[in-house]
Amino acid sequence: MKCSVALLILLCCWAGMGRAAEVNIATLTCVKYQNEVIASPNPAPGTDPINTMMWLFGYSVAKSGAHVMYGDALAGFGFALDAECKDNPTESLMDALSAVKPNTKNPMDLAALECQTFAARHLELVKSDRESANTIMMWLFGFAVAKSGGHLFDADALGTFESALMGDCQKYPGRNLFDEISAIKWGKSKRP
Repeated sequence: MKCSVALLILLCCWAGMGRAAEVNIATLTCVKYQNEVIASPNPAPGTDPINTMMWLFGYSVAKSGAHVMYGDALAGFGFALDAECKDNPTESLMDALSAVKPNTKNPMDLAALECQTFAARHLELVKSDRESANTIMMWLFGFAVAKSGGHLFDADALGTFESALMGDCQKYPGRNLFDEISAIKWGKSKRP
């Protein structure tokens, strides 16, 4: 009996350790972001710096008022944010995100893409390259958090967001992706 209880406690603790913590990006300085989020000495299992950057990129685009995804801009955005933060370590991450301007080549207007078209493309990508599908979904997730007025990064909520988006695209197939992302509600969507 004692062994069963100990095993149960161990499993509960282990499950908790695998969960990445929510990060309130509105409270981060550049140096804290670089040291504790991107280059954490003890990263949570499953954390992915590329997906974190992609979330920030989507967040930044939404905060700028644009409604396009720049397919060729992730690397440039990441390097520019890194440079901005290294040059200004005490700057808030929110100000750094506002200062970085992405390469605007090859834009995809979210208002011109129907939800059903996006959903079909996403499902095909999931079958062939789940990692890339997650990376694109992470951009949309960051965009949606910014559109909702939120500022919490929680990589563990990606699945909940993805399920809500895909469900809404099934309900409203003719709605454009921008309007859908602006209207979507997901389990842990939070506002300031």
